[in-house]
Amino acid sequence: MFNKILIANRGEIALRVIRACREMGIRSVAVYSEADELSLHTKFADEAVCIGPGPSKDSYLNTQAILTAAEVTNADAIHPGYGFLAENADFADMCSSHNIEFIGPDGRMIEAMGDKASAKATMKAAGVPVIPGSEGILSSAKEAEKLAAEMGFPVILKATAGGGGRGMRVVYRPEDLANLYSMAQIESGSAFGNDGLYLEKYIENPRHIEVQLLGDKFGNVYSLGERECSIQRRHQKLLEETPSPVVSEALRLEMGEAAVAGAKRVNYVGAGTIEFLLDKHGDFYFMEMNTRIQVEHTISEEVTGVDIVKRQIECHAGLKLPDWLSKIRLRGHSIECRINAEDPAKDFQPSPMFIENVHFPGGKGVRVDSHIYAGYQIPPYYDSMLAKLIVHGQDREEALARMLGALREFIIEGPKTTIPFHIQLLENSEIQQGKFDTHFLDSFRFDPERDDES
Repeated sequence: MFNKILIANRGEIALRVIRACREMGIRSVAVYSEADELSLHTKFADEAVCIGPGPSKDSYLNTQAILTAAEVTNADAIHPGYGFLAENADFADMCSSHNIEFIGPDGRMIEAMGDKASAKATMKAAGVPVIPGSEGILSSAKEAEKLAAEMGFPVILKATAGGGGRGMRVVYRPEDLANLYSMAQIESGSAFGNDGLYLEKYIENPRHIEVQLLGDKFGNVYSLGERECSIQRRHQKLLEETPSPVVSEALRLEMGEAAVAGAKRVNYVGAGTIEFLLDKHGDFYFMEMNTRIQVEHTISEEVTGVDIVKRQIECHAGLKLPDWLSKIRLRGHSIECRINAEDPAKDFQPSPMFIENVHFPGGKGVRVDSHIYAGYQIPPYYDSMLAKLIVHGQDREEALARMLGALREFIIEGPKTTIPFHIQLLENSEIQQGKFDTHFLDSFRFDPERDDES
């Protein structure tokens, strides 16, 4: 087992890893920017090292500063959390060259799974269902036009190095394809330094379902069930739940087996997810693989009883996963709301302000993962998430009621937050009935005149 782990991240995920290390008897090292000097992860880690100014490029993306901090503190592993360097192939390889274990895949696998065309080909070879589309990168708009005509419209152009919806265009008519191809290519090149595109059949009104996986260095891979992640804004998730309201036990088994087969194909080690699109006919298709811990890993922990971060660390330390993981059954229902410092009345405009007062909700089945406190100044440089509010109930009905109660108890004075948005969302009859897809928020309207926080 590792003696000391440096956490190359901040906020709630840094605290989450610090807590796992403490329980495992592993010393922890926090790194922080000047803007995060008073953040809780610097206080609760065994050691803390400043790695630069506030902007991410000068601190949390500064690979040399992070590796220097690891060497100075004699850390023998680095946990990247999610975001920042979590899926940076060069950084993973740099850790290896410094004899530091990167708690994530090696650079080769990150590159293979990060390139969506390559990942799709790999999964197809493993027998995982994939969306019909181009074989690899498109050579031109003419090739895209030819393939689209064969598949039938609508189709979607995607950046092979993409994420967050950038470099992505849905094409409904043949006459629009050439122009949208050019736009997607320019955006992809600007955002990722790679203008490669591929084409897929566009699945209308899908559900976004991901399967949580754990793999060890002995070739064992286990599924911890699926998560429903369809409620998202501009391809960014806002609410997640498990199990999905539309996934039957038979479909869960089928999706889990496909995800495990895909992970075994690439000899995956650690925590990761395979994401699928589920259409209205109950057919699912591979979308992408995330080679890291996910923000929403918490709800899978609630319904399985598995500490995913601790198991992830054990896998990279060379320990074998227990075979009882193959017999895991989901218990009850869990929901997570991402509480962001954003104003839902102003198109979710960030609200990086001073937090005057905080009251976290509590009670049976309520969990808050957060790094904020009264007197905390929200830095303007990073993601706006302040907390993850997680509930667990014996069934979906109880979990929904428990979440609404917890949201009404959650007080954050100072910044605008998404708490009132989540209350209105969960009171919606279609949400309560589980009748939604990835486009649900396109038509959902938040009422800023309602007083939901009182």
